[in-house]
Amino acid sequence: MLLELFQWLATKERIFNVFQYITLRVVLAAMTALLISFIVGPAMIRRLTAYKIGQSVRDDGPQTHLIKMGTPTMGGALILVSVAVTTLLWADLQNRYVWIALVTTLGFGAVGWVDDWRKVVHRNPKGLSARAKFFWQSVIGTGVVCFLAYSAKLPQQTELIVPFFKTVAIPLGVIGFVILGYFMVVGFSNAVNLTDGLDGLAIMPTVMIASALAVFAYVTGHAGFSKYLGFPFISGAGELAVFCGAIAGAGLAFLWFNAYPAEVFMGDVGALALGAALGIVALIVRQEIVLLIMGGVFVVETLSVMIQVASFKLTGKRVFRMAPLHHHYELKGWKENQVVVRFWIITMMLVLFGLSTLKLR
Repeated sequence: MLLELFQWLATKERIFNVFQYITLRVVLAAMTALLISFIVGPAMIRRLTAYKIGQSVRDDGPQTHLIKMGTPTMGGALILVSVAVTTLLWADLQNRYVWIALVTTLGFGAVGWVDDWRKVVHRNPKGLSARAKFFWQSVIGTGVVCFLAYSAKLPQQTELIVPFFKTVAIPLGVIGFVILGYFMVVGFSNAVNLTDGLDGLAIMPTVMIASALAVFAYVTGHAGFSKYLGFPFISGAGELAVFCGAIAGAGLAFLWFNAYPAEVFMGDVGALALGAALGIVALIVRQEIVLLIMGGVFVVETLSVMIQVASFKLTGKRVFRMAPLHHHYELKGWKENQVVVRFWIITMMLVLFGLSTLKLR
């Protein structure tokens, strides 16, 4: 909206042409989302507390988590409001990739909202059934991925780019692209949700990964930089940098309230949406493998659950003291802050390694 206004003003005064630059709008998007969250956040937390929308805690989990009982949840709605408003203000609304990212994020957020609402308001500990949740995630994920697949006009829009190699790209075709895209969007959505078990654990890696994806989006959507760095040029993908900037700004503001001891939890409404957002952006800018590298913490957390379940069903024994992995380390004696900060450090190193693929090709 503001972009259109400044484009009109640029016809009167050339100084307003500066707002055409994606780099400036990324910064403005991050600052805007940060400001919105800081303004709306305290009021939302008070409202959630007044409605007694509190977090439930696993009986078999670490005993230190019992003090979290009743802490307001569904705070991820704050992130979604900030991201949506900011994107509408600063992104090019004629760009289809912006709308795909928004629809995916808000769609998965809606699924999480229903799940959280049933758990904390209707006091249904199961919330939305696993089958129903997976069904709606699959419907939304398959829908947006199929749209991307069938609207692709160039081969590079459906090729799997292999990091560190300039000329290695695996043609996927429509079917292969849809399958890969489905697992990236739905899989990453659930991966972030599984990781969201400690104060600040999921949101900071999300901020770091979104910031890195903003760089990849900018490069992929820039004809000069993409050619120089050996990336496929995807016209319009650069606008996703603004969307990623909004996620980073909103995420940092949410961390202010979610840092230990948390005043509010993200809930499924935030975790499912943010995971899907990262997945769809990586899919559009053709950096699926890089996302798996940068999101290594999310990937390992998910694998720990899969390994634990498979091991128990097959042998009756557990590999970890408790899954997801962060609970395993808590039960080994790590303090909550130690687990969180160490996982942040690991993510930072993985993100830097992912960014290195920009040049090391």
